[in-house]
Amino acid sequence: MTTPFIVGSNNESFNKALPASLDENRLPKHIAIIMDGNGRWAKIKKLPRAMGHSAGVDALKSTLRLCSDWGIKVLTVYAFSTENWSRPKEEVNFLMKLFESVLKKEIEYLNIEDVRINFLGDLDELPARLQDLINQAINLTRNNTGINFNVCTNYGGRRELVLAAKKLANRVAEGKLDPSLIDENLFEKELLTSNYVDPDLLIRTSGEKRLSNFLLWQLAYAEIHVTDTLWPDFNEESLRNALLDYQSRRRRFGGLDNAVKDQL
Repeated sequence: MTTPFIVGSNNESFNKALPASLDENRLPKHIAIIMDGNGRWAKIKKLPRAMGHSAGVDALKSTLRLCSDWGIKVLTVYAFSTENWSRPKEEVNFLMKLFESVLKKEIEYLNIEDVRINFLGDLDELPARLQDLINQAINLTRNNTGINFNVCTNYGGRRELVLAAKKLANRVAEGKLDPSLIDENLFEKELLTSNYVDPDLLIRTSGEKRLSNFLLWQLAYAEIHVTDTLWPDFNEESLRNALLDYQSRRRRFGGLDNAVKDQL
């Protein structure tokens, strides 16, 4: 979960038509991705881990472009978790500098392509220069109407839930909220994703089968697609396969689908 953002300034994937194998009426509105496998990709190729993270940037670049072209409304990616600070200092420092350099390079393209970028997480712990660039990117693209691109940076699902609970508790303590009125809808409004529908599809690369503290509330009813593909190798075919898998599912949200109801 350590790959920076970006839409991409390379033109090879611009304006890709939706593959005929996909039903445009059954696309997920919101895709979340745990981008895993950069380090393993580099190790297999006998390259420094830093090269894996750089290759992951290119994979994200093309994925964001494809999601935009194919009509996905929201893409949320896990770029840097609260647990990633425990990585070797050299790797963390490289990632922070990579975040900065990529954002500097790509922000104009994001804006030209009508992407609205946001960053979710505890941003106060990031380097000051990176915080400034993040604020510039958010402000520059605030009014864009294309794909919403959420970058989870220094993000942890449990921390998000605790902070939401604290906000509600403070309102109760101040006499501004009757605790009996707290329900799922009210709680959800305190989450970092309150402006977006919950993800319909979670994609996790590298074959791992866990949430890794990512969007714990929001993924309650998401369809999960796990692929053995390492993130730097994730491409158009990988995304198409994930969407085909999604479209093969019957989403019941805890209830029964019509075919089962008819048998009862």
